[in-house]
Amino acid sequence: MNKFTHINATSVDEAVSILRRYGSKANLIAGGTDLLGKLKDEVMPSYPEAVVNLKTIPGLDFIRQEGAVLKIGALTRLADIAADPIIQSQYAALAEAARRTASTHLREMGTLGGNLCQDIRCWYYRSPNNRFPCLRKSGGLCYALEGDDRYHSIFGGSVEDGCIAVHPSDTAPALIALDARIQTSKRIVNARNFFRLGECKTTILDDDEIVTEIHVPLPAGKSTFAKFALRKAIDFPIVNGATMIAMSDNVVSAAHICLNAVYVIPYPATLAEQTLIGKPLDEANAQEAANAAVFNARPRHRNTFMVEIARALVKKMVLACQ
Repeated sequence: MNKFTHINATSVDEAVSILRRYGSKANLIAGGTDLLGKLKDEVMPSYPEAVVNLKTIPGLDFIRQEGAVLKIGALTRLADIAADPIIQSQYAALAEAARRTASTHLREMGTLGGNLCQDIRCWYYRSPNNRFPCLRKSGGLCYALEGDDRYHSIFGGSVEDGCIAVHPSDTAPALIALDARIQTSKRIVNARNFFRLGECKTTILDDDEIVTEIHVPLPAGKSTFAKFALRKAIDFPIVNGATMIAMSDNVVSAAHICLNAVYVIPYPATLAEQTLIGKPLDEANAQEAANAAVFNARPRHRNTFMVEIARALVKKMVLACQ
């Protein structure tokens, strides 16, 4: 690893000030489960000049219910979210998403804010020693377009002929399905609007902006999370997703469905949501929603199988909300 300046921030304002001083040459660290691997393997073309430690900021690690809103600090560990009885009983999709993230040891280190803001996992992008200076590193091309695209996007790229790496977060689709809002040092945004398409970034965060809290309203119905991976533990998803469905008079009154690991950012399955509204929650309608969820899929040479996994996962999640 190369040398860099390590700074223990004592407040959000101080961390923001440091980020403004260093600009794009600074990285944030919370649990460190993503960043340390990137630094050790020298994934990026250049090292950061400074790493700003957020763990030394008090007051960003909490879970509390305030009326009809669950508030979670950005530094709250995934293990604590998975084990919280209120989250387990009322926000089931989030509890399960946190429980299925990585391994036991990583959940004891990884934070909710970090899981939302983590970098993509493409094997070309993550190759040690910057072996592939790809488009996401301001290089010339996405190597997966002509290379091994087995676990890449089935809904196109960030731009035409752009990056087709997928977003790996487990908690992101759960928070989107639960209609959460994300508070930063600058603003509050709906979770659906927190992620953005771009060649080098996957969130709306500016260089001097930090996630501080996540606000989750009490769900109007049942929620669930599902994940397909090669191993039950440690692995990143091949496809994951979350669903929240509310019922009224035995028909669906509201439906939120979000897939992840299938696109550059989390993919709200809007067509599937619309398909369910006003209908009973039965197997036939669940299958119709599953078909609608992948209606716009454009699989590549080696990842057609992901379409069928996504279809099956949506049907499973919808029926789990009965």
